[in-house]
Amino acid sequence: MTVRAKICGLNNPEAVAAAVTGGAAFVGFVFYPPSPRAVTPERAAGLAADVPGSVGKVGLFVDADDDEIDAALAATALDILQLHGTESPERVSELRARTGLRVMKAIPVAAPADVERAPDYYEAADWLMFDAKPPKDMAGALPGGNALAFDWLLLKGWDFPLPWMLAGGLDADNVAEAVRLSGARFVDTSSGVEDSPGVKNPDRIRAFLTAVAAL
Repeated sequence: MTVRAKICGLNNPEAVAAAVTGGAAFVGFVFYPPSPRAVTPERAAGLAADVPGSVGKVGLFVDADDDEIDAALAATALDILQLHGTESPERVSELRARTGLRVMKAIPVAAPADVERAPDYYEAADWLMFDAKPPKDMAGALPGGNALAFDWLLLKGWDFPLPWMLAGGLDADNVAEAVRLSGARFVDTSSGVEDSPGVKNPDRIRAFLTAVAAL
């Protein structure tokens, strides 16, 4: 089977180059100021300029208003909006219609009931993403990129009608097991290819993509 990868939270040219030359199918830019990986629309535009058309450019937003999304889209030609907050199915549908772009809805997972929310978005979204839900008492927790994994077996047996990505604590060492247990065909990493939050390591990016290619 073929497994494709997304490298998220890219914020410097060296990391973008490592993702593109390493074979990433998607690159992600974070438009969420509290994140250590956040980029401005102008910064994202400069980074995206070196990304070939064959690689999907994804913008990550967290409960963003229309003005925030419009500012990012005015600067950067994104292919997919990744909504990583508490966006309702109605909001997802509205953004898809208004921007004309594909929309990926992230669903935070810690228990079976979380996965059972996925059907709410079948009609609204083009993609799903399953990411680890941070515990309520986790200091400094972000909506994603917390280097946390969840029980990948929670996804086993589901037949989602939309393409979906697995995220949450994935790195070169565990991605094969994650794919085996979850059945994922698309995987996403951010913290798993960093030396510290927001500091991407090009060697780790290449190692992750090599591990995915081996699948």
